[in-house]
Amino acid sequence: MKPGFILLSVLAATSLYALAAESVEKLAEPWVLAGKTPKSYQIGIDRNQTISGKGSKFIRYESGEEKSWGTLMQMIGAEQYRNKRVRFQARVKTKDVDNWAGLWMRVDTPSRDESPFYNSEDKPIKGTTDWQLRSVVLDVPADAQAIAFGVIDEGKGQVWLDDLKLEVVGKDVPVDQMKPVKPLPTAPSL
Repeated sequence: MKPGFILLSVLAATSLYALAAESVEKLAEPWVLAGKTPKSYQIGIDRNQTISGKGSKFIRYESGEEKSWGTLMQMIGAEQYRNKRVRFQARVKTKDVDNWAGLWMRVDTPSRDESPFYNSEDKPIKGTTDWQLRSVVLDVPADAQAIAFGVIDEGKGQVWLDDLKLEVVGKDVPVDQMKPVKPLPTAPSL
């Protein structure tokens, strides 16, 4: 092979890599990376994987504690949502999620014991999936101070979110409630 062709091939490959790398952008606030081991994950905007055409948000396992979890999330004030039913909805796509991923939402109140919460662990997304519509619905109490929401990636893999909505819905839309992942025993073991 002629040296000119080799150089041209290397330049073309480098250009394609640069274009792919440029498609990942930093997320604007109030989106943040949190969780048990946030340093094990990366978040950003991916212009290549999108259903809306605007780019999707993503969380991706990079390295570190494989049995832990990270979340791409944000928190907002709850004033305009008090005494209403709220739905966080997004299109979700996954790649190589080895444990589970899912949407979550929490409403913070002065009494943390009564703060509504749901994390989709009972409806996990695993492995590699195409875009699917997912949602979380909670009631926002009158004393709510903040609403936090996002997506969990537990273990390895990558999760994309696109076409996101946070909206007030009617009382005809059921509220999500945490269900035990494993059934509780009906009698004690003594």
